[in-house]
Amino acid sequence: MMHAFPCGTLPLDFVGTLRARRNAAPMEKLASPEQLDAWFVESGMLDGGAGADETDLDIAVELRESIYALVAARLDGRPMPARAIAELNRHAAGLPVTLRLHATGATRSGSVSQGLAALAREAVEILGGDDAALLRECARPECTQVYLDRSRGHRREWCAMRTCGNRVKAASYRARRHGGAEG
Repeated sequence: MMHAFPCGTLPLDFVGTLRARRNAAPMEKLASPEQLDAWFVESGMLDGGAGADETDLDIAVELRESIYALVAARLDGRPMPARAIAELNRHAAGLPVTLRLHATGATRSGSVSQGLAALAREAVEILGGDDAALLRECARPECTQVYLDRSRGHRREWCAMRTCGNRVKAASYRARRHGGAEG
């Protein structure tokens, strides 16, 4: 699997395809049309590749950055940027992914624009609804993944315990052990 889905919320996992945003050299997980196709399949949005090309990739990255700008504004308590709102709404108005029932089950198919429309609609629901108050950014300094904190008491700190949570706890443990060894 090429992509990770720590949030359980596809638009926020899509935003996470640019890893470590604040680093001097963030890691781009959508560096080719093939990686965009893989994201749609691995996320479960589509059963097969959408046939992305370079233009589709540019459009997808622009939508991803618009969603991030809106999430960042919500996290910082700032007004959401009008340009990003317009971009998100433009995509949200697109055609949905095609669902078809067959004798053996169901299939999901569509173009890149249909996949992006589904992401945009879900992002609109998050940013424009009650879930916006649950938006958080991972507390691990190297991570910039955003997620919805649905934990009891809303005290979740990391995008995923198995990755960032374990790294932070292991580093804290090593620091305590190292500090205790000197004392």
